[in-house]
Amino acid sequence: MRRFAVRRERGKKRMKHKSALGRVLRGTVSTNRAMALLTGGIILFSVGCALLPPLVLERIVDGLAAGKPIAPGLALAYFGALALSGFLEAGENLMIVIFGQKVTHRLRSELCGKLKRLPAAYYTRHEPGKITSRFVSDVDAVDSLFTNGIIAMAADGCKVVSVLAVIFYKSTGVGVLMLLVTPLLLGLTRAFQKRMLRTQLANRAAVGKVNNHVPETIRNIRMIQTIFCQRYMERKYDGYMEESYRATERSNFYDAVYSPIVVCISACVIAGMMVGAAGGTQQMFGISVGTAVALIAYVGKVFEPLESIGMEIQNIQSAIAGVKRVNEFLEEPERSVPEGAQRNCQNAGPCVRFDHVDFGYEEGTAVLRDLSFSVERGENVTFAGRTGAGKSTVFRLLLGLYGPCAGRVLINSVDAAAIPDAQKRKLFGYVEQAFHPVLGTVADQITLFDPAIDREGTERAAKLVGLHEKILTLPEGYDTSMAQAAFSQGQLQLLSIARAIAAEPEILLLDEITANLDSETERKILDALESAGRGRTVLSISHRLPQRSGGRLIEIGF
Repeated sequence: MRRFAVRRERGKKRMKHKSALGRVLRGTVSTNRAMALLTGGIILFSVGCALLPPLVLERIVDGLAAGKPIAPGLALAYFGALALSGFLEAGENLMIVIFGQKVTHRLRSELCGKLKRLPAAYYTRHEPGKITSRFVSDVDAVDSLFTNGIIAMAADGCKVVSVLAVIFYKSTGVGVLMLLVTPLLLGLTRAFQKRMLRTQLANRAAVGKVNNHVPETIRNIRMIQTIFCQRYMERKYDGYMEESYRATERSNFYDAVYSPIVVCISACVIAGMMVGAAGGTQQMFGISVGTAVALIAYVGKVFEPLESIGMEIQNIQSAIAGVKRVNEFLEEPERSVPEGAQRNCQNAGPCVRFDHVDFGYEEGTAVLRDLSFSVERGENVTFAGRTGAGKSTVFRLLLGLYGPCAGRVLINSVDAAAIPDAQKRKLFGYVEQAFHPVLGTVADQITLFDPAIDREGTERAAKLVGLHEKILTLPEGYDTSMAQAAFSQGQLQLLSIARAIAAEPEILLLDEITANLDSETERKILDALESAGRGRTVLSISHRLPQRSGGRLIEIGF
């Protein structure tokens, strides 16, 4: 019973995975229904037209064998069938790639939308590189699943079935022979490709070691020279390169052996057909010369898609891990919004209130215990305490990134986690220790592409922090690319303050913004903050209380 329950649970997980990616696929097909039908139609026409050239060639050869001249119409029909078949095959490949890219685009859009709905705890549990790999490597694997996997394998399968049907119609004996040879060839192809896949994975692992070894060596070159480890690092590098060489050598060996085997099998089948053609109509393979020529062409058309099917099965196997990881990401639990999420945060009462709050990032580990305080509108409050006491955690709870384990965090009498994201920029202005630029102009650094902040509001924020004159000296003023703008560390911090106050927020959050600045720059920043904080509730974090901070001090962790 327990084993059955485990299997049932695994089945449910598989169904969840299928539903996540299936939803994306169904949405893509629904949105691009005409393209999906066109792709299917082109595949069917391509399969059908690929059968025509050998049939026309059969009539030409039979006519020549009977001593008749080649009819111009047959010659034109043969070359026309070849051209049409090639054109449709190219169209088939193009439509498969386009449809695969549509799936990839929709999938990446779904993943980006998912990022916005994930709780902040997800980002603390997962490394940024691993999250990025979901969007790059794993989505590329899903892309190959459609462009070089399922759809292409279905098309190649139709080609094999249709060719075998024609071969059976033309000669039952050759059809039986092909039924015996086809599974053997497919099994041989899979055996070789599995070994090649293992060697390719080994090669990629070795190349990954080399790519990691080189920057590590460069970054620690002084230490390596100091402790005389040059020879050791060289041997490590040589070892990784040797692993890559051996894996590549094995892959090349399998590739070199496989092609001659396929050629030999094809030659044996063709030789059998020639024997049948020479034996007359009473033989098992009794076929005409023209039919033999057509069947030879059809045999080649069987081997080519069989080899492609083997590669497509390999691509599907390689993509399974990526598909699984993408599905797991799409099934991650999203942020739960408490009741009242649509309420506007403009109620009466204290501006900020912590009511007996307990919180920990991990179960059993408490960062805050029974924390209670309130902040009135327009008040200036500084949170002080040792490193790790929970000062930044207070800000994260205020922003609604986390919910308390016990107690309540209220902003204007509304649960902080229930405030809609669209209202938060008008409510909070957040200044961090380091400035994080975005791609764009200097004005974009302040507005963050918010259409509600016009040029007048942008300049007003810059003037308030004393940065307007500096920006005007840039080549294109506010429209200067941030990559071309030269700002000092202190000016970047002023730009961060301008960004925070551009939307006219009610509450200003300052997170150790003068921790890494010299005394002169700190004085300028405090002057700017004094201007920016007028008429606002200001909450700041500091290990030490700045001389001009004023207001009230709340100690955390003492």
